[in-house]
Parts: sequence; structure tokens; C-alpha cells
Amino acid sequence: MTLELVWPALLGLLLAGYFVLAGFDYGVQMLTLWLGRDDGERRALLNAFGPFFLGNEVWLVAAAGVLFGAFPFLEGRLLSGMYFLFAAILAGIVVGNAAVQLRSRHRSASARRLWDGLIFLGGLVPAAGWGLVAGRLLAGVPLNARNAFSLGPADLVHPFVLLCGATTTAVFLAHGAAFLAWRTDGETGARAARAGRHALLVAAVAAAAILVTGSLSSARHAVVNAWPALATGAALVVVLLAAAALLRAGRTGRAFAATSCAAALPVVALGAGLHPFVLVSSGTPGTGLRLAETMAEAGTLRLLAGFAAVMVPLMLLSQIWNWWMFRHRARTSYL
Repeated sequence: MTLELVWPALLGLLLAGYFVLAGFDYGVQMLTLWLGRDDGERRALLNAFGPFFLGNEVWLVAAAGVLFGAFPFLEGRLLSGMYFLFAAILAGIVVGNAAVQLRSRHRSASARRLWDGLIFLGGLVPAAGWGLVAGRLLAGVPLNARNAFSLGPADLVHPFVLLCGATTTAVFLAHGAAFLAWRTDGETGARAARAGRHALLVAAVAAAAILVTGSLSSARHAVVNAWPALATGAALVVVLLAAAALLRAGRTGRAFAATSCAAALPVVALGAGLHPFVLVSSGTPGTGLRLAETMAEAGTLRLLAGFAAVMVPLMLLSQIWNWWMFRHRARTSYL
């Protein structure tokens, strides 16, 4: 396998890992305010993902490093073209992480209500934001002659793009609920399972609506490989329904595995739908910025490969160690 294939695969792996691991963080953050009936239950819900949530963001940092190093002609266009979306996502991540850590330092009810609201927003904004990013990329972007673009809020008001944002929000919500159903017990775990089933059904309907809207709207012209993208979308619907059935049967661990697959599938849809492009023109379908045009020189890629060969296994081992150390259900305070 050549470096030109290894680096896109590595970027996709890191992004999928980030969606899977940080996805349940965002889901738990959105659910805490509603599933926790009192302050003690909310604290217990946060304790369930407390040992993982900062480490899960490492995958996003690693993906950004690969993007900057191996795809220098793509990161500038993405960051400048979608700066307000990425700024909102990063702000949501920072606010959510800070609120989770600071909540226990204030004992007054009003202060904790404020932190709970910020925790909810810290999960909602990234969950919806990443869906809007994926939807806009699949629907095409207004590229100019230099293959650069700049989006405004009006560019997001498209049925297909909005449905993508709603779908990732519901998927991450269900992913977080499946995690809580697996990691907590008693009435709290039962409520999480019920919330997860409802969210999974909403996500399945939204994903099916994406398939219909994508086939009927202008978004269909920007998808380079229609059948692989449709197959990935259909697989997402099937996995979501399977996860709902597993939660109903009490197979919470398997349900979490299924929602993990669902959280990773948007990355697969992007790769399958756009290859060999990374940016497709919404004005002139079939044209855009190709993957090969965005990559660094071969010498740079070989140099970066040495760092990746060391850092990626270390990152995987640290994640495995962390999950092993905190493999038991949450019953004590970690934060």
C-alpha cells in the first residue's frame, strides 16, 4: 500500500475514532440535564464518562495533526471556508469540558444549573456542528477558480445539510445513552436505555430522510460515488435499528458496539461519496479539489510516517489501558 493510500486511511481512522469516542461524551453531556432527576444522579452520570472524556479529544488533535502535516493544501481551504463552523465546534468543546470539571466546585443550586446548561450546550454544538460540516461537504461547496471557498450561515439552510446535522445529533445522543445504559445500573441505567431507544428511532428516521432528500435535491449532483454513499446511508439505518433492538433486549454492551459503528459511518460516507475528491464544487458537479492535489510531497510523507508509526500505537495502547483501568460500572466519584 502506497503512502498516498495510507495517509487518507489514517486520517479516516482517526476521525472515525474521534466520532466514536467523543461522540458518546457529547451524548452524555446532552442527556445529563434530562436523565438526572437530582444533583446526585447528574453527578453519577458525569462520573460514568469522567475517566474518558479528556482522553477522547486526543483523537481530534491527532486527526488535526495529520491534516496539517499530510494534507497542507486542504487544511487551509477547510479552515478558512468553514471557519465559523469550526470555531463554534471548538468553542462548544472547550465550554463543555470546562463546565464538566468546574461543576463540582460550586455548591449553589443556581451555579450548578448554569454549569448543567453549559454542559448540555457543550455536547449539542459539536454534535450538530460535525453533521453540518459533513452534510455541506457531501452537498458540495462553492469553489472558485483556485478551489477555495467561503461559507456563510445561509449555505447551511439546505434540507440535506440540516438533516445531516439532526442525524449526527440524534446518533451521538443515542450513543451516549447506550454508553450510560452499559456503564450504570438500576433506574438510571433503565432510563438511559429508554432514552437511547427513542433517540435511535429518531436517528434512523433522520438517516432515511437523508437518503430520500439526497436523492431528490441538488445535493445528489455533488456526490461523486452515489451508490457507495447510498449503501453507507442504508447501513447506518440498519445499524441504528439493530442498536434499538439490542437495547430493548437488555444487551447494552452490544448496543454500545452498534452505536459505535453508527457514529463512525459518517466518516465512511464522506470518503465513499467524494473519492477521489475531497472538495466538490456545488456549482459545477463533477469538478473540485482532488485528494492527490492536497497531499504533501513524498519525502514529507515518509518523514511523517516515522512519527505516526510510533504515536498511533501509543495512542491506541493508552486508550486500551484507560478502558481497562475503568472497566467497572461507575459507582464512585472520579471528578
